[in-house]
Amino acid sequence: MAKRSRDWNEGLARDLQNPAFAREFLVAAIHEGIPLQQALGKVIRAAGVKEFAARAGVASPNVLRAINPRHNPTQETLNRLLRPLGLRLSLALIEETRGKKAA
Repeated sequence: MAKRSRDWNEGLARDLQNPAFAREFLVAAIHEGIPLQQALGKVIRAAGVKEFAARAGVASPNVLRAINPRHNPTQETLNRLLRPLGLRLSLALIEETRGKKAA
């Protein structure tokens, strides 16, 4: 069973190196309730921290700090890390359901 899991993770890591796949992975993860730091960390580690840091224009230690769940990165930092993937943080209105207004 461990081999299957490892093979699956290796396949996911290869797929996450594709920016389009990584974008869809992050969007799906957020919709599923997975914390952004956790999902982004998977994408960044698959790309290689140093390589991703260079693409994002952020020092490697700062990238590692931003994806560490014990730290609370700013919106600006998260946007800098999302930019190489063609993403940014934003808000969206929740549609009204059954005549009730969103709180």
